[in-house]
Amino acid sequence: MRRFALLSTVIGSLVLTHVPAGAETVEEFYKGKTVTVIVTGATGSIYDLSARLVTRYMSEHLPGKPTMVVKMMVGGGHLIGTNWLYNVAPRDGTVLASIGEAIPITQVLEPEKVKFDVSKFNWLGNPGLSNLVLSTWADSGVKTIDDAKQKQVIIGAGGPTSPSGQMPRALNNILGTKFKIIVGFPSTSIDLAMERGEVDGRGSAQVSYYKTVRPHWVAENKLNHLVQWGPKRDPSLPDVPLLTELARNEAERQVFALLSSSVIVGRPILTTPDVPADRLAALKEAFAKTMKDPNFLEEAKKLNLEINPIYADEMQKLINDVIATKPEVVALAKAAINEGEVFDCAKLVKDAKLCEESK
Repeated sequence: MRRFALLSTVIGSLVLTHVPAGAETVEEFYKGKTVTVIVTGATGSIYDLSARLVTRYMSEHLPGKPTMVVKMMVGGGHLIGTNWLYNVAPRDGTVLASIGEAIPITQVLEPEKVKFDVSKFNWLGNPGLSNLVLSTWADSGVKTIDDAKQKQVIIGAGGPTSPSGQMPRALNNILGTKFKIIVGFPSTSIDLAMERGEVDGRGSAQVSYYKTVRPHWVAENKLNHLVQWGPKRDPSLPDVPLLTELARNEAERQVFALLSSSVIVGRPILTTPDVPADRLAALKEAFAKTMKDPNFLEEAKKLNLEINPIYADEMQKLINDVIATKPEVVALAKAAINEGEVFDCAKLVKDAKLCEESK
């Protein structure tokens, strides 16, 4: 009997020491670990500020409370960091990211530049739905889109695939504006260039960015906002036209609507493909709880960081809708955003009615 008891104890010990890895709880997995947060925007940008704040509080709501460490990975209009996230980062839930809002559109319009599939990322949410605006410095003499059709306007932009580069090119090709686009600026450097008079304006920025990072500009009316894009006009900019409102026909409206979809993506928090289901569920829940955390909301308020969240399921649906854009609209949008292209609606669509001017 003693031999049997001893044998049972040994066998039991062996079983316990060979528990399948899949049986590890989420709390056990994250306890004592470091989660890397990749930020593909510039240091001091709203991507940076938002990602640091959101993930710090997510740690408190994630079982095991891992340490969140932000790592900047800028360049290529957010493509360098996004490519790394898809192809190199561990797919176990230990890497999160905040990537550019135009990345899904880039995959549709310039697939040769990407090495990822955005539909396979796991999107946790966007903490702040905020319209984008194309703006000029107050002293530039350019206050409206019509003004930009009359004279050359030097615009600072990030990477060529960022909204700050794409949108002024689309306005040039579709509406005949005269934006001269200088790419390669980190976001905060464009601001400095505007103040120095080296550029006339900035190709795009979130409305909330100016409220958060440059509140004195807002208070002193340092900017002219020529156009905004998003689901509807921002309440603080009731007189600035929506991009879709500038469309003269259905074809232009569909192109502008596609380009506007980047606003929903915003400053997202996401993770890699193939994260185990229980960890992914915990990450989504941690993001959702963070968005309602009173301490988080209070700190965001002190930073002038607008919190207007979109959650995982809605984000994933939006991404899938962008990827499923009709080839005809893709062809139109490509002609719109590529320098030197001719946006000839009649030659690019089969249904001529799409090109007829709206009454």
